[in-house]
Amino acid sequence: MSKKVLYGLYNDEETLFSAITKAKQSGLDIMDVYTPFPVHGLDDVMELSESRLHIAGFVYGALGTLTALGVMTWVFTRDWPIIFGGKPYFSFPAFVPITFELTVLFAAVGMVLSFYIVCGLGPFAANNPVLDDRITDDKFCIAFDTTGMSQIDLEKYSSFFDNTGVAEVNTKII
Repeated sequence: MSKKVLYGLYNDEETLFSAITKAKQSGLDIMDVYTPFPVHGLDDVMELSESRLHIAGFVYGALGTLTALGVMTWVFTRDWPIIFGGKPYFSFPAFVPITFELTVLFAAVGMVLSFYIVCGLGPFAANNPVLDDRITDDKFCIAFDTTGMSQIDLEKYSSFFDNTGVAEVNTKII
């Protein structure tokens, strides 16, 4: 399904911040904001909730810890018990390095895969079109989804850009 997107390009983040504030005060529904680099405070201005990726990272890390301890415990106490110089079968200090490594591995790989799935990225993702190539270089962008809007609403969104310091306004179907 295609969307009709009205977007404005800004030259700096301060102008972008004031434009987002004006859009929020005017009750305009912002589809997304694109920046060439992470902008401090943008989440607060956009009123976005905190990411839950760190919770997923903890769960993946705990899964790695349990996998490492479970497999080593099973192998060294049940499947293939070997006595090394009178040491016990379950020697936790010997298990710590591998447990740490699997914890980090599971957390890192799990978080990357979760991030790709949530953001719709990766090899099986649908085509993710770019509004303007300059957004990834030096421009800041506010985008509005104008699909199915009446002419009056479309003029309201277009007139918003007139007094926000926008450098350029464009429309694109994605």
